[in-house]
Amino acid sequence: MYAVVGCTDCANMWLLSDPDRSKTATCSRCGRRHQTKKLRRFFESEDRDAAREARAALLAKKHGDSEAFSQVAHVSELDRQVEESGVDDREYLEGSGLDADKVFDAGERAERGRASSSGSTDRVTAIKNAIRAGDRPTEDEIVATATENGVPADKARDLLEKLRRRGEVSESGGRYRLL
Repeated sequence: MYAVVGCTDCANMWLLSDPDRSKTATCSRCGRRHQTKKLRRFFESEDRDAAREARAALLAKKHGDSEAFSQVAHVSELDRQVEESGVDDREYLEGSGLDADKVFDAGERAERGRASSSGSTDRVTAIKNAIRAGDRPTEDEIVATATENGVPADKARDLLEKLRRRGEVSESGGRYRLL
C-alpha cells in the first residue's frame, strides 16, 4: 500500500509505503517527524506507479500546471520512454569498436571482486545513503560520498539522475532529497 501524504509544517508531499504499519513518518523536506495516523492522505493505492502519478498531479495542481500535466504521459510511460531513449550500452560499445561481451564480462568480474572484498552495498543504496547522510546535499556532495563507498563518479551521477526521473529523489535549487 502506498499513500501520498503531506507535511503540516512545510506542505511537502511524499510517498509513504505501508502507511497503516508505520507509526511515524519523517518529512523528506523539513525533517519533521509525524505520527502516521495523523497525516492527511491525499491518495492511496496498492500500485506505486499510481501513487507516483497522483503525487505528480497534485503537485502540478498546487503549482497551477494542471493543464500542462494533463498533456504529459503517465509516469510509468515516461520511465519506459527514458529507458528506451538514446543508445544502449551494447550499441555504444560496439560502435566504438569494442567487444561488448568482453566488456560486460570484465564488469561482472570486477563487481564480484569488489563485493566479495569490501562487503560494500549496491550502488543505488550507496547513492541513497549519501543523500541521507547530508542535509539536502548537492550533486557533488552525493557523488563524493558515493565515490568513497566504491561507486565510480560517472555511475553515481547516472544513478542519481535515474532516481530523480523515477521520482525517488527530488532536486530543487541544486539540492537533493529522498522522497
